[in-house]
Amino acid sequence: MFEAIAAPAATQGAEHAADHAAGGFFSHAETWVLVAFVIVVGFVIVKFGGTVVRALDSRAERIRAKLDEARTLREEAQGMLAEYEQKHKEAMQTADEIVEHARVEADRLRRQAKDDLEESIGRRERQAEERIAQAEAQAVREVRAQMVTVAVAAAERIIAERMDDRHQAALVDAAIDDLPRRLH
Repeated sequence: MFEAIAAPAATQGAEHAADHAAGGFFSHAETWVLVAFVIVVGFVIVKFGGTVVRALDSRAERIRAKLDEARTLREEAQGMLAEYEQKHKEAMQTADEIVEHARVEADRLRRQAKDDLEESIGRRERQAEERIAQAEAQAVREVRAQMVTVAVAAAERIIAERMDDRHQAALVDAAIDDLPRRLH
């Protein structure tokens, strides 16, 4: 099978070599297409080479300018990021300070409310004790007044039962005699 493939390839190679020997390098159309292509490319390079180079240079310059602008924008963005991170840090510190202040104020208010409550309870206890003392004093006065009333009533009854007209006259005379001494 290898021999079947190798035989036609060898035949073509021999024909190609014979063609070159007969007309040379310039007898083939492919050679002239290559020569024409090289001439056109050379003409374009000579005629438009400077323009193409300038266009490429200006494009490279625009790209370089855009890269510089991008670098500048990136640096500005990093600066802004750092600034905002600093502001965020300061805001967090301020928030922490506010929370701490609120905690301290809440503790102070709690202590003050506790003190106020204790003072109010103490004041109410004192008021209750004063009312109790007043009620006791009033009760004692009422009991004494009642005792005086009962004693006077009992004395009147005893005196009325035991006193006759002669004793009454003697008591009235004694009271009248004692009156000047009590008035002076």
